[in-house]
Amino acid sequence: MNALTTLRILGALLLFLAAALLVPIPFSLYYGDGAAWAFLLAAAVSVIVGAVLFKTCRSVRDISVREGFAVVTFGWTVFALFGALPFLFSGAIPSFVDAVFETMSGFTTTGSTILTQIEGLPESILLWRALTHWLGGMGIIVLSLAILPMLGVGGMQLFKAEVPGPTADRLKPRIQDTAKLLWGVYVLLTGAETALLMAGGMSFFDALCHAFATLATGGFSTKNASVGAYDSAYIDWVITLFMFLAGVNFSLHYQALRGRLREYWRNEEFVFYLAITLGATVVLVWLNQGTVYQSLADNLRFSAFQASSILTTTGFGTADYEAWPVLAQYVLIFLMFIGGCAGSTGGGMKVARILLLFKHAHVQLYRLIHPRAVRLVKLGETPVDKEVMQSILGFFALYMGVFVTASFLMAALGMDLVSAGASVIATLSNIGPGLGSVGPVDNFAHVPALGKLVLTFCMLLGRLELFTVLVLFFPTFWRK
Repeated sequence: MNALTTLRILGALLLFLAAALLVPIPFSLYYGDGAAWAFLLAAAVSVIVGAVLFKTCRSVRDISVREGFAVVTFGWTVFALFGALPFLFSGAIPSFVDAVFETMSGFTTTGSTILTQIEGLPESILLWRALTHWLGGMGIIVLSLAILPMLGVGGMQLFKAEVPGPTADRLKPRIQDTAKLLWGVYVLLTGAETALLMAGGMSFFDALCHAFATLATGGFSTKNASVGAYDSAYIDWVITLFMFLAGVNFSLHYQALRGRLREYWRNEEFVFYLAITLGATVVLVWLNQGTVYQSLADNLRFSAFQASSILTTTGFGTADYEAWPVLAQYVLIFLMFIGGCAGSTGGGMKVARILLLFKHAHVQLYRLIHPRAVRLVKLGETPVDKEVMQSILGFFALYMGVFVTASFLMAALGMDLVSAGASVIATLSNIGPGLGSVGPVDNFAHVPALGKLVLTFCMLLGRLELFTVLVLFFPTFWRK
């Protein structure tokens, strides 16, 4: 692997991060929260390190697949390290481990937090938390694909390594054009949600932060009680709608904006995703009616919100679902493993993988009855390549292996069985809240420092879908 190429691109990404660190400064000056200097200092450190790497690490070779994996993994790690500086410099989060945990949670759109008094933080710090979601949501690497070609660096390898899902769809022949289109849709939806939330009584600041978190399926709120603090049916339904949209493959949104609405219904993954959302909502309404909620309207509102929040791995909360019936909690746990659609900003294993796993199992059972029959696993009308199917099976095995191993480590650090498992699935699937001591009304502040590092690594694994990170641990990856 060409280390100079990798370090040069990381330097370019740090320069972009430095520019992003300047965004909260106008808000800091407007609100007079006194944190502007922390962002200036963090941006200065990022510029210096980034410029040194970019200027000194020169290479004439174009980026290869190996560098693509390395840049994506180390890029997210570097962003978490340098993005944590405003928290440290401002004193909002004095612990380095806690600051990195919070920042990684932001950039990976996880939404798990160690903060106990969110509403007491400076407004610019709250905006930075939301902005880390928004940048990480579609992918800071994908955004940079529109910039890196100007630096003489190719980007298709990065796109394949970063975009969530079994395959990476290219909407345009040139990868930077694809990145621009995806981000165009992303910005448009963010602006639409911001406007609708403001129409519901939110301030511009709160609406913007919640829109950033919703479209990124992140979950960081400006309120201690999350979205539930507003106690507004209108706001709940608006956020529910946009959480659902954020969990859909963004290439479908692009097609819809071009007038091809039928593409939604022609996409088998979307239909399955819609069925899961509606089915989970109906089951939750049935389980909660009369036991938790007496009003059907309230029941539908809170059940639909929480089903979308967990399935899309957003992690917003309007209700303490640990007070729901046990079976309802099991439904939510099931949703935690699924996640959003491939090509969305959601985490989890992805709807496409779950659908193809079911189809693969059906084909295997059919062959037991008809050994000579030839049946292919299809997604829609398209046969799925054996390599893709093998990748999905490998991903599922790795996912469950990481879940079990990390849960064991968290239990070894003193967490109870439910909290240990829930903390891992909440971070591995990039959801945010879990169950037990890390439930919807709790946080991760009490988790030991070593445990936070384990969960931070789980966030990275989940956001980059395991293979991109784990391949770096093979010795053969580093050999010529």
